Amino acid sequence: MKPAATLKPTLTPKLRFPEFRDAPGWAESVLRALADPVSERAENDDENNILTLSGEQGLVLQSEYFGKKIAGTNAERYLRIQQDDFVYNDRVTKASAYGTIKRLKKHRNGIVSPIYKCFRFKAGELPGFWEWYFEAGAHEAQLRSLANEGARAGRFNVSIGRFLSTSVWAPDSTNQEQHKIASCLSSLDDLIGAESQKLDALKAHKKGLMQQLFPREGETRPRLRFPEFRDAGKWTSKPMGKVYSFKGNNSLSRDQLNYENGSVKNIHYGDIHTKFSTLFDITRERVPFINHTVSLDGFLPENDCVEGDMIFADASEDLEDIGKSIEVVRLSGERVVSGQHTILARPNDNVLVVGFGAYLFKSKHVRTQIQKESQGTKVLGISAKRLINIILSIPSTKDEQHSIATCLASLDDLITAQSVKVETLKTHKKGLIQQLFPYPSEAEA
Repeated sequence: MKPAATLKPTLTPKLRFPEFRDAPGWAESVLRALADPVSERAENDDENNILTLSGEQGLVLQSEYFGKKIAGTNAERYLRIQQDDFVYNDRVTKASAYGTIKRLKKHRNGIVSPIYKCFRFKAGELPGFWEWYFEAGAHEAQLRSLANEGARAGRFNVSIGRFLSTSVWAPDSTNQEQHKIASCLSSLDDLIGAESQKLDALKAHKKGLMQQLFPREGETRPRLRFPEFRDAGKWTSKPMGKVYSFKGNNSLSRDQLNYENGSVKNIHYGDIHTKFSTLFDITRERVPFINHTVSLDGFLPENDCVEGDMIFADASEDLEDIGKSIEVVRLSGERVVSGQHTILARPNDNVLVVGFGAYLFKSKHVRTQIQKESQGTKVLGISAKRLINIILSIPSTKDEQHSIATCLASLDDLITAQSVKVETLKTHKKGLIQQLFPYPSEAEA
């Protein structure tokens, strides 16, 4: 009597298109049955077509990614790949704990370093489906099984043979479900790309507009003015020390702050760098409280933030961010102070409308001056003593200040809304991918 046949386990995704809900589960295959290693070597005329693997951008020209060719003069050992081939980099990165797998889409062919593992799916397989399979992390369990074999210096040293010995899971061989999944996710990706381009266009428009709405170095008028101010005359130029006075801050560390309760909120320089909007509105921002164990006896009322104050981050590892600033435009009666590594500046004599300073300190001429005044090597710093030397150009009327601030604030609102739209689509895509692909831990015997 023959023993009963053992049924192979199958996988069923949590979400399937209606026409496939009654279809069998996804079946297991060994990757080498579906794909072959790529072993073709580079030719002499391939040296200008060297590709590198980026976790975010995929396979891109090395000369564009690094700004130069870094492969050296001899690329004979490099592998020659073609469109729809896949490349696996078995190196640990922040984005991927078990290496990165990407498909060549942007170029018809190219050559890659021999440290990469390259493979090509056989005729009848859908590269578009497998691209999303790897993107979904469905193969991570298999890669994890290889992670301890020969791992050193952040690389697993997995041979192409061992890589192709891993298992993959896919719907039945008709490929219809594969087509549907690939088409759905590719369409969503195209939509995200289109909306991201809109976001980039809005940011570029704002950057160009800023350059037109504020005078350039050595000029007393902006290149672009609203019609009602074209005959308003020159802008005035004054050192920052004549326009602003500086108030005290504190040096409280993160562990002296909390997000649950307290009577005073504290603006930390790290939040200026990472999350606070140019126009700081307390009703829209998540700001930590000072812990109740911290004595407030030394916090003078004159150093409390008021609407119209500018707050600068006085330290940064990046020249682009040194002296990054926000303007306090709404406090809604809350008590807020300026914290560690910040500089608090208050306009004198009511010369500026609330909201104008935020964009004044984002203008190219002012930013360039702040960068020149910064000091340091690994960590850059700016001080109030150096900020007082910054020359500020200001419209002669508050009406013009208000028009500029209102225009740029409206554009910022559009950029914020578009950013939220893009991030929402990305979150939807991530969730959809997790639903459309099953994982080996969900196998059903």
